[in-house]
Amino acid sequence: MYARRRRGYFLIMGGCLILFVSACTFVRVWSVPAAIALCAVALLLPPIAAIVGNTRDKDDRWWDEPPEDPETREARKSRAWLDELERRKRR
Repeated sequence: MYARRRRGYFLIMGGCLILFVSACTFVRVWSVPAAIALCAVALLLPPIAAIVGNTRDKDDRWWDEPPEDPETREARKSRAWLDELERRKRR
């Protein structure tokens, strides 16, 4: 669940850092085009890592989903507050 997504995110971002640091330190000594290619690949990895880190699992409850039990305490408070407002409007 969350640990799997976090692990995937950090693996991809670690690969990005390794590519970027290796391209800037020792690959450029042998081949500048190869270093530029490594930097270009490293440039594409952070958006992929963000997608992997934010992918929803089957058992995740997402922030915009309604609670599974509609009669939670917050829902009852909200409904009571709305009912009170409606009564004030009718007067």
